[in-house]
Amino acid sequence: MKRVFIGVGALAVIVVGWLIFDNAAQTGRLGEERGAGTIFGEAVPAATVLARQQAETQAGPVGASKQVLFGDLHVHTTYSTDAFLWSLPLNMGKGVHPIADACDYARYCSALDFWSITDHAEASTPTRWQRAKDTIRQCQARAEDQSNPDMVSFIGFEWTQVGYLPEEHFGHKNVIFLDLEDERVSERPIAAAGITSTALRANNAGMPGIMTLLDFENRQDYWDFSTFLREVREVPWCDADTPSDELPSDCFEVAADPGELVSRLESQGLDPLIIPHGSTWGMYTPPGTTWGKQLNPKLRPEKFPLIEIYSGHGNTEEYRDFEIGEIAADGLDGVCPPASDTYTPNCVRAGEIINERCLEAGDDEQTCTARAAEARKVAAAMGPAYHMIIGGEQPEDWLDSGQCTDCFLPAFSYRPHSSVQAGLATSFFGEDDSDGGDDPIRFNWGFIASSDNHRGRPGAGYKEIARRLTTEAAGASSPAWRKRLIRDNTPNDAYIHPRSPQELIENASLALAEVERMSGFWLTGGLAAVHSEGRSREEIWDALQRRETFATSGPRMLLWFDRLSANGEKAPMGATVDASDAGSFRVRAVGSYKQKPGCPEFAVDALGEDRIADLCSGECYNPSDERNLIERIEVVRIRPQSSSDEAIGDLIDDPFLVHQCPANQEGCDFEFTDPDFAPGARDALYYVRAIQEPRPTINAEPIKCERDENGKCIKATICFGDYRSGDSDCTTMKDVRAWSSPIYLSYAAPIEPTKEGPDTDELSPDMMDTPADGILNDSIQNDGDALR
Repeated sequence: MKRVFIGVGALAVIVVGWLIFDNAAQTGRLGEERGAGTIFGEAVPAATVLARQQAETQAGPVGASKQVLFGDLHVHTTYSTDAFLWSLPLNMGKGVHPIADACDYARYCSALDFWSITDHAEASTPTRWQRAKDTIRQCQARAEDQSNPDMVSFIGFEWTQVGYLPEEHFGHKNVIFLDLEDERVSERPIAAAGITSTALRANNAGMPGIMTLLDFENRQDYWDFSTFLREVREVPWCDADTPSDELPSDCFEVAADPGELVSRLESQGLDPLIIPHGSTWGMYTPPGTTWGKQLNPKLRPEKFPLIEIYSGHGNTEEYRDFEIGEIAADGLDGVCPPASDTYTPNCVRAGEIINERCLEAGDDEQTCTARAAEARKVAAAMGPAYHMIIGGEQPEDWLDSGQCTDCFLPAFSYRPHSSVQAGLATSFFGEDDSDGGDDPIRFNWGFIASSDNHRGRPGAGYKEIARRLTTEAAGASSPAWRKRLIRDNTPNDAYIHPRSPQELIENASLALAEVERMSGFWLTGGLAAVHSEGRSREEIWDALQRRETFATSGPRMLLWFDRLSANGEKAPMGATVDASDAGSFRVRAVGSYKQKPGCPEFAVDALGEDRIADLCSGECYNPSDERNLIERIEVVRIRPQSSSDEAIGDLIDDPFLVHQCPANQEGCDFEFTDPDFAPGARDALYYVRAIQEPRPTINAEPIKCERDENGKCIKATICFGDYRSGDSDCTTMKDVRAWSSPIYLSYAAPIEPTKEGPDTDELSPDMMDTPADGILNDSIQNDGDALR
């Protein structure tokens, strides 16, 4: 009996000890708050920067005086929850990617001219924000001459908003500040109210103790992750009724919509760049989301002069007329549109899966048809969480449903009605469509691209290497870990398992997104390019504000796009022009340099071989003297709505023109006009895409389909982020692109000349060069105003 008591007592001690340990592990009591790291590299040698600058300038049009500079304004480190989670060893990660690594990577691996940190505000704490600011200052201080630095580093954060219904959804915005001083940046990052803040602050328990024991060698990483989550939860909420400038520095501040975000920043006396991104990402964007509501003046659309058209999450440029489905407020009664030749809605595929399972189970055709109809309706109603209604579903089951099959490197589960082209074609005429009339509100965006890299690697697209570091590819390191991470308690049967909207919101997590199928869509990302008067912080900022910007899908292509009026006056990309005729447009594109293997000697000298191998994967931006070829230039014309009943698709001409380029390393030049502009007597905008010869590209074919005789996908192969794809970089040959910012023409009716003709000496500056036909010269505006 004594042995029994001893055994029971020992068991009780073990159980209690385990409960204490498990609680300590999950609540973050065993871990430590991660620091921001240590910067290793000094400034890039001035001679190297000068040589790089001269090469880009010499490739430009005759008379071009501005420098072309390249940067990345969308970068995450393990100060972002998703970045930390994906970096864990159980997800085949390296464990830590601090801000200091991002500084060294931008300076020496990708050789950028400028970059910004944009960790999620929803995961920030006062300590992390202070460390982020301090590290960016240290990164900037490496440059000896701040008027002509080797690299400019900006402070920023991401406002990561998600709404369950289209009318509640405003999407993600990066907030970038000009200055580095505490008093000239936000007192605290401002998070998005709603689902994302709830997910990060209320629903994220730490790693269970058993998971740390299963990978005991890396236990500190898991304990630190639990501590990371605890630190977020322990920051008290700010008082919602107190103005931002009166709040204490140590609280968690939120904004419900873009208008409130702007007003909270303005109350602190701040006027940052706010850059929307990811508008077509179906991983969180509800079906039915459009740009119209964000043009409401209450939401301050004039504060968004730029948009990120491309990133490591894919391209968001292109409009298509396919319908995705209609989400329902009750989560049960959606509308599922039929499939077309080029697009299969996810809800349609949900019905097919249920029908196949039902027939395999031996049920009659009538029963299976009814179940499939119900599956389509409920899947449509659940928006991005449609896949959760089917128990035991696998990524391959969904084939290529939900995907834009004819878009260039599209974002996952594409939302065309919230694409960049759709936004540019949309006009706001007032909340009841009655006011606005002759002066509708529209977006006047400039285009940039960035990486959205979550491994602290800005500008990762210079070479297509190291997929799990230069893209978001991640996943379980073994079948056992996958089973633990992908928990699905719904039975693998021929029935649907609906979830209510409240249940989804209360349990919001990455499980809502198809993270495994999505892994085949992660890209190395793009670059933001500016035509700048110089290399200083202020000059780069001014170019961004002017929208004299272009985007590339990774390599450093060069692009110039100007409009010439009848008298030869030039308006660059990003400009808004009052015009009575189209004028002529001039394009020049030059291919990026082909890359040599390895890293330049100065980079190895600065970081050392070990850090080059660890941080840069042994490969840096390392240009040869040979350039890639530009294959063609495509012109896109959009004529924004002049009334609310005009269909968006009828207003987008893509392409409007195509120019095939000769095989010439010196570049490609092209001029065009639009003879329909003046007769059409309506506003229009034009931008160009320069298409460069293909290169091996990671995840360029995200879903490899076996197709039947009608072209329908019947079997899918995905490049997973987990152990199933091994060390493959999953590359496919794909062309490279650069997008100019649009030139916006506001139609102005010609003014008839007087009999004597105008007296040139008495004309205002905007009227100085009146064409011979008497039409007043165009008035060029390029002052950063985001609306017309």
